[in-house]
Order: sequence, then C-alpha cells, then structure tokens
Amino acid sequence: MFYLLLILHIISGAICLLTGLVAAFKKKRKGVHTFTGEIYHWSYLIVFSTAVAMSIIKWDESAYLFYIAIFSYGLALTGYLAKKMRKRNWLGLHIGGMLGSYIGIVTATLVVNANNIPFISELPTLLIWVLPTIIGIPLIFRIGKRYSPRKIPL
Repeated sequence: MFYLLLILHIISGAICLLTGLVAAFKKKRKGVHTFTGEIYHWSYLIVFSTAVAMSIIKWDESAYLFYIAIFSYGLALTGYLAKKMRKRNWLGLHIGGMLGSYIGIVTATLVVNANNIPFISELPTLLIWVLPTIIGIPLIFRIGKRYSPRKIPL
C-alpha cells in the first residue's frame, strides 16, 4: 500500500511542479493559466493526501512531511479559494497562496531528493530547506506587484 501511495505521490508531485510553473508564468487570464491552475490544485490535493498518509504510515522517518503537506496545501487551498470566492484582496491571496504552495512543493522535493541531485547534494541541509523560499519570496512580490491595482493620483 505504501508504494502505491508513493507512486501516486511522485506522479502528482511532478504534475504540480510542471503545471505550477506554467501557471505562474502565463498571463493571468482564462485559458492556459486557469486550466493549468486547476490541474495544479487538484494534483496538489493528491500530493497532500498521499503525503499525510505516508507520513502516518512511517511517522518515525517522515513526520516532517506531514507538517510540510498541511502548511503547503493550506497555502494552495487559500490561493485556490481566493480566486473562486473573489473577496477583497483576492488577487493578492491567490498569488501568494499559489506561489507559496509552489515554494512548499519545491522545498519538499529538494529535501527528500537532495542526495540524488548533483550540486544540491553538496549544499548544507539548512540551505536546501530555505533556498526555495529565498528565491521564491521575491518572485511572489514581483508577480504580485505586476498584478496589483494601479494607484490613481488624486
């Protein structure tokens, strides 16, 4: 059962990594952005579910996955629902939530696979944990600024 969950987790994670990247850099309008965003969200739900299940099955080895999964999917869900509900400041919540969740999945991927990735395997463990955030936060601000409401001078 664990290995079936792992295979599903890996496939869904790969889909998230690809569709999240496409959605992040496509124009924010109906079409490719919304289509890949939907795939990203539902694939992320599978990643979340399988991560939680696997972390419970092998708690001693991978309890940290449980916490990363909850935090990261919480961001993805926040971003997804912000778009669907369109309440005040929905765009900022959408961008921050979706890109924040992408940072989470990249972090989890690097941490779990660091020993198998050339160059990354040479980095200190702490840097592997924080590097996606160091790179990702400025991107969130850059993309958020690009889509923020324009201030009209009085």
